[in-house]
Amino acid sequence: MVSYELTRKDVSGPFTKRIPARMEKRSRLRTLGYHNVTEKLAERFHISEQLLRRLNPRIGFMKAGTKLLVPDVDRGESPARIAGIEVDKGARLVSVLDPSGESLAVFPASIGSAEKPAPSGEAKVKRGACNPTYHHDPHFAFKGVKAKRPFTIAAGPNNPVGSVWIDLSIESYGIHGTPEPGKIGATFSHGCIRLTNWDAEDLASMVRKGTKVSFKDETANAGGE
Repeated sequence: MVSYELTRKDVSGPFTKRIPARMEKRSRLRTLGYHNVTEKLAERFHISEQLLRRLNPRIGFMKAGTKLLVPDVDRGESPARIAGIEVDKGARLVSVLDPSGESLAVFPASIGSAEKPAPSGEAKVKRGACNPTYHHDPHFAFKGVKAKRPFTIAAGPNNPVGSVWIDLSIESYGIHGTPEPGKIGATFSHGCIRLTNWDAEDLASMVRKGTKVSFKDETANAGGE
Protein backbone atom coordinates (compact mmCIF):
# COMPACT_ATOMS: atom_id res chain seq x y z
CA MET A 1 0.00 0.00 0.00
CA VAL A 2 1.11 3.58 -0.67
CA SER A 3 0.02 7.10 0.19
CA TYR A 4 -1.53 9.17 -2.60
CA GLU A 5 -2.39 12.88 -2.55
CA LEU A 6 -5.41 14.03 -4.53
CA THR A 7 -4.70 16.59 -7.24
CA ARG A 8 -6.89 19.28 -8.74
CA LYS A 9 -7.08 17.22 -11.92
CA ASP A 10 -8.43 14.27 -9.93
CA VAL A 11 -11.35 16.21 -8.47
CA SER A 12 -12.17 18.59 -11.33
CA GLY A 13 -13.74 16.09 -13.73
CA PRO A 14 -15.52 16.46 -16.08
CA PHE A 15 -17.83 13.71 -14.81
CA THR A 16 -20.93 12.09 -16.31
CA LYS A 17 -23.17 11.81 -13.27
CA ARG A 18 -26.12 10.15 -14.99
CA ILE A 19 -25.67 7.40 -17.57
CA PRO A 20 -28.88 5.75 -18.87
CA ALA A 21 -29.22 1.99 -18.51
CA ARG A 22 -30.39 1.57 -22.12
CA MET A 23 -27.64 1.71 -24.70
CA GLU A 24 -29.84 3.55 -27.20
CA LYS A 25 -30.18 6.43 -24.74
CA ARG A 26 -26.45 6.48 -24.04
CA SER A 27 -25.94 7.39 -27.70
CA ARG A 28 -27.39 10.83 -26.89
CA LEU A 29 -24.57 11.69 -24.48
CA ARG A 30 -21.53 13.67 -25.61
CA THR A 31 -19.13 11.67 -23.46
CA LEU A 32 -19.21 8.60 -21.21
CA GLY A 33 -16.94 9.84 -18.42
CA TYR A 34 -16.58 8.59 -14.88
CA HIS A 35 -19.61 9.08 -12.65
CA ASN A 36 -17.57 10.72 -9.88
CA VAL A 37 -14.18 11.05 -8.20
CA THR A 38 -14.39 7.75 -6.33
CA GLU A 39 -15.08 5.76 -9.51
CA LYS A 40 -12.15 7.49 -11.22
CA LEU A 41 -9.78 6.76 -8.32
CA ALA A 42 -10.98 3.19 -7.84
CA GLU A 43 -10.22 2.42 -11.48
CA ARG A 44 -6.82 4.09 -11.31
CA PHE A 45 -5.85 1.93 -8.34
CA HIS A 46 -7.50 -1.27 -9.59
CA ILE A 47 -10.02 -1.71 -6.78
CA SER A 48 -13.75 -1.30 -6.17
CA GLU A 49 -15.23 1.94 -4.90
CA GLN A 50 -16.35 0.07 -1.78
CA LEU A 51 -12.80 -1.04 -0.97
CA LEU A 52 -11.44 2.45 -1.66
CA ARG A 53 -13.85 3.83 0.94
CA ARG A 54 -13.01 1.08 3.44
CA LEU A 55 -9.32 1.89 3.10
CA ASN A 56 -10.08 5.57 3.68
CA PRO A 57 -12.94 5.80 6.21
CA ARG A 58 -14.32 9.23 7.11
CA ILE A 59 -12.27 10.85 4.34
CA GLY A 60 -13.78 13.03 1.62
CA PHE A 61 -12.65 12.66 -1.97
CA MET A 62 -13.48 16.11 -3.29
CA LYS A 63 -10.58 18.24 -2.04
CA ALA A 64 -7.15 18.47 -3.67
CA GLY A 65 -4.39 17.78 -1.16
CA THR A 66 -6.31 15.04 0.66
CA LYS A 67 -4.09 12.02 1.33
CA LEU A 68 -5.39 8.52 0.65
CA LEU A 69 -4.19 4.98 1.29
CA VAL A 70 -4.25 3.03 -1.99
CA PRO A 71 -2.71 -0.12 -3.53
CA ASP A 72 0.66 0.17 -5.22
CA VAL A 73 -0.25 -0.64 -8.83
CA ASP A 74 3.08 0.12 -10.47
CA ARG A 75 3.72 -2.91 -12.69
CA GLY A 76 7.03 -1.70 -14.06
CA GLU A 77 7.93 -1.80 -17.74
CA SER A 78 5.98 -3.89 -20.24
CA PRO A 79 7.75 -6.99 -21.63
CA ALA A 80 10.12 -6.13 -24.45
CA ARG A 81 8.89 -9.00 -26.60
CA ILE A 82 5.81 -11.20 -26.55
CA ALA A 83 5.02 -14.17 -28.78
CA GLY A 84 1.24 -14.00 -28.66
CA ILE A 85 -2.00 -13.98 -26.69
CA GLU A 86 -4.00 -17.02 -25.59
CA VAL A 87 -7.73 -16.65 -24.89
CA ASP A 88 -8.93 -19.55 -22.72
CA LYS A 89 -12.70 -19.50 -23.23
CA GLY A 90 -13.44 -22.15 -20.62
CA ALA A 91 -11.32 -20.60 -17.85
CA ARG A 92 -12.21 -17.02 -18.88
CA LEU A 93 -8.58 -15.95 -18.94
CA VAL A 94 -6.41 -13.99 -21.36
CA SER A 95 -2.69 -14.83 -21.16
CA VAL A 96 0.27 -13.00 -22.67
CA LEU A 97 2.91 -15.54 -23.75
CA ASP A 98 6.66 -15.26 -24.26
CA PRO A 99 8.46 -17.11 -27.11
CA SER A 100 8.84 -20.24 -24.93
CA GLY A 101 5.10 -20.37 -24.22
CA GLU A 102 5.38 -19.18 -20.62
CA SER A 103 2.87 -16.65 -19.30
CA LEU A 104 4.11 -13.09 -18.85
CA ALA A 105 0.72 -11.82 -17.68
CA VAL A 106 -2.72 -13.34 -17.07
CA PHE A 107 -5.95 -11.31 -17.05
CA PRO A 108 -9.45 -12.42 -15.97
CA ALA A 109 -11.96 -11.89 -18.78
CA SER A 110 -15.58 -12.13 -19.87
CA ILE A 111 -15.68 -13.95 -23.18
CA GLY A 112 -18.41 -14.27 -25.82
CA SER A 113 -22.19 -14.26 -25.54
CA ALA A 114 -25.13 -16.38 -26.65
CA GLU A 115 -25.89 -13.90 -29.44
CA LYS A 116 -22.26 -13.68 -30.57
CA PRO A 117 -20.04 -16.53 -29.31
CA ALA A 118 -16.30 -16.01 -29.16
CA PRO A 119 -14.49 -17.39 -32.23
CA SER A 120 -12.25 -20.44 -32.40
CA GLY A 121 -8.86 -20.92 -33.98
CA GLU A 122 -6.47 -18.03 -34.45
CA ALA A 123 -6.54 -14.34 -35.26
CA LYS A 124 -4.10 -11.43 -35.35
CA VAL A 125 -4.12 -7.97 -33.85
CA LYS A 126 -4.92 -5.37 -36.50
CA ARG A 127 -4.65 -2.21 -34.41
CA GLY A 128 -5.34 -0.72 -31.00
CA ALA A 129 -7.45 2.33 -30.21
CA CYS A 130 -7.48 4.28 -26.95
CA ASN A 131 -10.67 6.03 -25.87
CA PRO A 132 -12.76 4.44 -28.67
CA THR A 133 -16.34 5.13 -29.65
CA TYR A 134 -18.78 2.20 -29.71
CA HIS A 135 -20.70 1.31 -32.88
CA HIS A 136 -23.76 -0.91 -32.40
CA ASP A 137 -24.63 -3.35 -35.17
CA PRO A 138 -28.33 -4.40 -34.87
CA HIS A 139 -27.51 -7.57 -36.80
CA PHE A 140 -26.33 -9.20 -33.55
CA ALA A 141 -29.52 -8.41 -31.56
CA PHE A 142 -27.80 -8.17 -28.19
CA LYS A 143 -29.91 -8.73 -25.10
CA GLY A 144 -31.61 -5.54 -23.90
CA VAL A 145 -30.97 -3.57 -27.10
CA LYS A 146 -34.13 -2.99 -29.15
CA ALA A 147 -32.82 -0.58 -31.78
CA LYS A 148 -33.22 -1.76 -35.38
CA ARG A 149 -30.72 0.74 -36.74
CA PRO A 150 -27.01 1.25 -36.04
CA PHE A 151 -26.03 3.85 -33.49
CA THR A 152 -22.81 5.19 -31.97
CA ILE A 153 -21.95 5.83 -28.32
CA ALA A 154 -19.37 8.49 -27.48
CA ALA A 155 -15.95 7.69 -26.05
CA GLY A 156 -15.12 7.54 -22.35
CA PRO A 157 -14.28 4.98 -19.65
CA ASN A 158 -18.00 4.18 -19.24
CA ASN A 159 -18.42 3.51 -22.96
CA PRO A 160 -19.58 -0.12 -23.55
CA VAL A 161 -16.07 -1.08 -24.70
CA GLY A 162 -14.32 0.95 -22.03
CA SER A 163 -11.07 2.84 -22.53
CA VAL A 164 -9.38 0.52 -25.08
CA TRP A 165 -10.31 -1.45 -28.20
CA ILE A 166 -7.83 -3.96 -29.66
CA ASP A 167 -9.13 -4.81 -33.11
CA LEU A 168 -8.71 -8.40 -34.32
CA SER A 169 -8.47 -9.80 -37.85
CA ILE A 170 -11.83 -11.56 -37.37
CA GLU A 171 -14.44 -9.03 -38.46
CA SER A 172 -16.27 -7.21 -35.62
CA TYR A 173 -14.28 -8.98 -32.87
CA GLY A 174 -11.88 -7.36 -30.45
CA ILE A 175 -10.40 -7.29 -26.97
CA HIS A 176 -11.60 -4.31 -24.97
CA GLY A 177 -12.28 -2.65 -21.62
CA THR A 178 -15.51 -2.31 -19.66
CA PRO A 179 -17.57 0.19 -17.66
CA GLU A 180 -18.28 -2.55 -15.07
CA PRO A 181 -14.99 -4.02 -13.79
CA GLY A 182 -16.74 -5.86 -10.95
CA LYS A 183 -18.47 -8.15 -13.45
CA ILE A 184 -15.35 -9.36 -15.25
CA GLY A 185 -15.16 -13.15 -15.24
CA ALA A 186 -18.74 -13.47 -14.01
CA THR A 187 -20.75 -12.34 -17.04
CA PHE A 188 -20.44 -12.49 -20.79
CA SER A 189 -19.31 -9.67 -23.01
CA HIS A 190 -21.39 -8.68 -26.04
CA GLY A 191 -19.49 -11.24 -28.09
CA CYS A 192 -15.91 -10.04 -27.73
CA ILE A 193 -13.22 -10.41 -25.06
CA ARG A 194 -13.76 -8.00 -22.19
CA LEU A 195 -11.14 -7.02 -19.59
CA THR A 196 -11.05 -4.35 -16.92
CA ASN A 197 -9.99 -1.02 -18.38
CA TRP A 198 -6.65 -1.18 -16.57
CA ASP A 199 -5.88 -4.68 -17.85
CA ALA A 200 -6.97 -3.76 -21.38
CA GLU A 201 -4.64 -0.76 -21.25
CA ASP A 202 -1.77 -2.98 -20.06
CA LEU A 203 -2.45 -5.49 -22.82
CA ALA A 204 -2.60 -2.76 -25.46
CA SER A 205 0.86 -1.59 -24.39
CA MET A 206 2.27 -5.09 -25.04
CA VAL A 207 0.77 -5.97 -28.42
CA ARG A 208 1.49 -4.69 -31.89
CA LYS A 209 0.04 -5.13 -35.35
CA GLY A 210 0.32 -8.80 -36.27
CA THR A 211 0.46 -10.21 -32.72
CA LYS A 212 -1.07 -13.71 -32.81
CA VAL A 213 -4.22 -14.41 -30.78
CA SER A 214 -5.16 -18.07 -30.14
CA PHE A 215 -8.58 -19.18 -28.83
CA LYS A 216 -8.60 -22.24 -26.56
CA ASP A 217 -11.44 -24.55 -25.42
CA GLU A 218 -15.19 -23.94 -25.50
CA THR A 219 -16.97 -20.75 -24.46
CA ALA A 220 -18.02 -20.83 -20.80
CA ASN A 221 -21.75 -21.48 -20.67
CA ALA A 222 -22.67 -20.06 -17.27
CA GLY A 223 -23.87 -16.52 -16.58
CA GLY A 224 -24.84 -13.90 -19.09
CA GLU A 225 -25.37 -10.19 -19.67
